[in-house]
Amino acid sequence: MWRMMKRTPVDQLNATDARAEHGRLAEEISAHDRRYYQDDAPTVSDAEYDALRRRYGELEQAFPELRTDESLTRKVGAAPSAKFAKVRHAVPMLSLGNVFDDGEVHEFVERVKRFLGLKENAPLDFTSEPKIDGLSCTLRYEKGEIVQAATRGDGFEGEDVTANVRTIAEIPHRLKGRHVPEVFEARGEVYMNRADFSALNERQAAAGRMVYANPRNSAAGSLRQIDAAATAQRPLRFFAYAWGELSEQPASTQSGMIDFLHRAGFQTNRLTRVCHSADEMIAHYREIEAKRASLGYDIDGVVYKVDDLALQARLGFVSRAPRWAVAHKFPAERATTVLRAIDIQVGRTGALTPVARLDPVTVGGVVVQNATLHNEDEIARKDIRVGDTVVIQRAGDVIPQVVEVAFDKRPFDARPYQFPHVCPACGSAAVRETDEKGGVEVVRRCTGGLICPAQAVERLKHFCSRLAMDIEGLGDRQIELFYEKGLIRQPADIFTLQARDAAGEFNLREWEGFGETSVRNLFASIDQRRRIAVNRFIYALGIRRIGETNARRLARHFGTFEALRSCARKAVEGSDERAEINDIDGVGDVVAEAVADFFVEDHNEKALDDLLREVQPAPMEDIASDSPVAGKTVVFTGSLERLTRDEAKAQADRFGAKVSGSVSKKTDLVVAGPGAGSKLTKAHELGIEVISEDEWFKRTRQE
Repeated sequence: MWRMMKRTPVDQLNATDARAEHGRLAEEISAHDRRYYQDDAPTVSDAEYDALRRRYGELEQAFPELRTDESLTRKVGAAPSAKFAKVRHAVPMLSLGNVFDDGEVHEFVERVKRFLGLKENAPLDFTSEPKIDGLSCTLRYEKGEIVQAATRGDGFEGEDVTANVRTIAEIPHRLKGRHVPEVFEARGEVYMNRADFSALNERQAAAGRMVYANPRNSAAGSLRQIDAAATAQRPLRFFAYAWGELSEQPASTQSGMIDFLHRAGFQTNRLTRVCHSADEMIAHYREIEAKRASLGYDIDGVVYKVDDLALQARLGFVSRAPRWAVAHKFPAERATTVLRAIDIQVGRTGALTPVARLDPVTVGGVVVQNATLHNEDEIARKDIRVGDTVVIQRAGDVIPQVVEVAFDKRPFDARPYQFPHVCPACGSAAVRETDEKGGVEVVRRCTGGLICPAQAVERLKHFCSRLAMDIEGLGDRQIELFYEKGLIRQPADIFTLQARDAAGEFNLREWEGFGETSVRNLFASIDQRRRIAVNRFIYALGIRRIGETNARRLARHFGTFEALRSCARKAVEGSDERAEINDIDGVGDVVAEAVADFFVEDHNEKALDDLLREVQPAPMEDIASDSPVAGKTVVFTGSLERLTRDEAKAQADRFGAKVSGSVSKKTDLVVAGPGAGSKLTKAHELGIEVISEDEWFKRTRQE
């Protein structure tokens, strides 16, 4: 992990070095997100990935000006597959932030207390429970009967696996007890214990079928069988530990809700405990860690949650995770192997990424043979050479990172690695650009732009990927083939495939690997995505610095794609339109510039026109659309007495409002506390409605 790499402490970095590292981290995290969530092909360990995010956050904390860039700490999961019906979660199924040592547990508790305005010594209870390594699932009960089950998917939309879930013995078809809510969504983890996993793999091998890498993969594959009868043959289990939509709340605490789940007929983890301090939480973590090998099922850490549900509601969520919960992860596992080659991959932005090819080695029960090397500076800093014996580590079911070189085992003829200065895909020069502060970016990029086939193909892969357009049947192999054959060169070409096929330009049904059914399914999948949520459409375009979170921010602010496009076309530096994008909470000037740059490019405009003739971006669904402040732009100013400023922003987001940092003619509402100054004055000048903090609570129906 990064904390093991003897990096320069953040407080010793100057602004230029911090910005350079921040930029590199953004590139690395974005690449890892794409590989894990979209390609199902991660190239770093959980521990390394989490350390990258943590370092990224530390840089932004020490250098606030970096916060104008998009935060990349909010990914949730993978979009649902088209082979299952899709289920929209009434309450999003989000992910968890992570901590790795005792100090960070204390920091988490202190952070929660600060957010709530509690004194340092104020009592605050947390539940502590094992973090099960399985597949998240939500179970909807109406009048006590199970009516639907779904996977987490991307956190907002999952896969309907109701028939499969009904075959799991540990999931009740009817809830026990007399006082069961009319609507109750139980949430938890589908998993497979180690003994059952070993027996299953023995049966698979004996039958000549695929064997699974680990129990987590096996559970996920078993639950997502098309034929529920196949799922019924798999020894799946279920731990309940959370809930979604409720018609009424059976208890007022997390621990009370766990007791209710147990009484209702669910298996709950007997190691769950209420802790009264950070020290008790850490002691419980140590106890569970010591029992880890004997549990019979896989866990990868311990989860802490604020016990009081009213406080959970006040704390709310960030885009990726609740503020009231965190996962304390176990350390990564390590192994030693030989690095045989370094390959260079070219991404959709032209970034050249080095990948280590390793002698296969088993780490934590999984055979791995690839690892990311990040960039040329990391290779030089660690002095990694082809032929070196290297130490690798992993945590969870992912491909590892190279931690260090065993220099005493280095071959005498090993030479320093020379990073290529030309693109391996198109032969164009590969350069390190100058950033806005005058420093040199750590990523080397191909200058080939539109002529580079690697970039074109990668952009198309991104467009079709799960968190973007999510076109089933257009995977990496198909896109590469269609690009090579000239069938698809830009996104709009995807949506004209069927018409061109019918016109006789080609006949996909006669191509090797295709047939009547697969071609029909492909065309149907493409047609299903002709209408898509505007946030997904924005993300699919591959605009630099626009990840899933910023796409949602832009979609929520502008409402329609045409409104965003119209504003961005005029968003030159110093314009009101640039200021409008810049003022969107969490966006900032760097992202605003990237958006403006994309829409003023003529070739992008032509490609968009072609695409919009085929695709209709639909308004983003708002989970708080019935709130009186949903869709309104709100500015908080002055000293808030009942809320911290962070809590106010979190509330606004929860109720569907858009928070801005400045008052303009586009502002709908100003919430003013004592000491409000120039923002209040401007609101009066513009005739904008001004309300008090008490009125805000009434307006949002909290009183």
